[in-house]
Amino acid sequence: MNTGDPTRNVVLVHGGFVDGSGWRAVYDLLSVDGYHVSIVQNPTLSLDGDATVTRRVLGLQDGPTVLVGHSYGGAVISEAGTHDKVAALVYIAAFAPDKGESVGSLTADPPPGAPVPPILPPRDGYLFLDREKFRASFAGDLSADRASFLADSQVPWGVDALGGRVTEPAWRHKPSWYLVAADDHMIPPPAQRAMAERTGASVVEVPGSHAIYESRPDAVAHLIKRAATGR
Repeated sequence: MNTGDPTRNVVLVHGGFVDGSGWRAVYDLLSVDGYHVSIVQNPTLSLDGDATVTRRVLGLQDGPTVLVGHSYGGAVISEAGTHDKVAALVYIAAFAPDKGESVGSLTADPPPGAPVPPILPPRDGYLFLDREKFRASFAGDLSADRASFLADSQVPWGVDALGGRVTEPAWRHKPSWYLVAADDHMIPPPAQRAMAERTGASVVEVPGSHAIYESRPDAVAHLIKRAATGR
């Protein structure tokens, strides 16, 4: 529990198929309140590579930092979050793998009736979401124009990133917070709740799609502020 001044540094880590620009509204809300916010631009080619890029950004921070991950970014912060500058972890509709687990292993056996993300077969080692199904699966509460832009600007997600296994999960050593997106069609909310419970996280549940970091930046920023103050 943080009983002193709130942590003022925040590092935001995006997930698969998108880049860091989707954090803009969260960035603005935190920045206006005096937080120093950095956004990681991961290539999403491999978990090891993304963890290295994230650690590089963490190394630039001038003190304790709240490390935030969305979706696949949760695997990245689980791997990179053992960095000594990380004071707290925040998972936003995110995967939270345990030691030896990967996003691929966590999604290999979905429960009956769970939504199946419309991921197309790999092409040259990279994954994309079906453009025609992107909004319904990823961004149902964003405007049609915004969802179309995200679908058409997808970042190739490497198969190696999907299969990258966490070596030592940071959530076993750092306090965690978790935002469950109640209307998520990419990561089923029951799976989110189970991962949050396993990590021992402080949990909030908010109506919203997988793109909740864009549709509800207020709720996301509020949870990050809670983590910064240890509440």
